[in-house]
Amino acid sequence: MTEEERRARIYPIILTEYNPGWATWYAEEKCKIESIIGAENIAKMHHYGSTSIPGMFAKPTVDILLEVPPNADTAMLKERMKNAGYICLDKDSLTMETPPPHLMFLKGYLQDGFAEQVFHIHVRHYSGKKSNELYFRGYLIRHPDTAKEYAALKRTLWKDFEHNRDGYTAAKGTFIQEVTKRALEETE
Repeated sequence: MTEEERRARIYPIILTEYNPGWATWYAEEKCKIESIIGAENIAKMHHYGSTSIPGMFAKPTVDILLEVPPNADTAMLKERMKNAGYICLDKDSLTMETPPPHLMFLKGYLQDGFAEQVFHIHVRHYSGKKSNELYFRGYLIRHPDTAKEYAALKRTLWKDFEHNRDGYTAAKGTFIQEVTKRALEETE
């Protein structure tokens, strides 16, 4: 078994009913991140992804969008977050394309599986514009029928991609793009 196959078995896609505690997990983690890297190094921080949508069937992973100034010291961010126990993924270790500064932090991955609380911190340069992920989140919150469609899609894809995180994410791509387009049109 390759290392990639071993990781896929240890860290499968797990989906669960909505947990209202996810909002608290985010708030607590936000405070931790601010204390680790300093509020002055943060332009904005948001809870997004399925755990931020009330009632949504989701992976119990809290996604955090950490927007940093374009001139942020990424070496400092990496060092401080690593020292605080986060796993750092940068351009060379990311498996999917990410916007600059091509950086992500993970927390809650143990040698033999997941901790109770799991976080993905997606780092982006702050552009002054709202990100597509936030438009998508907002649209699902405002349109419960579309949120139900998304939950049904995730249930359908779950078993086919249980051990293929990148495949699972890619398979949701068309739906996410279409809904994001509707969300952007709604704001015009």
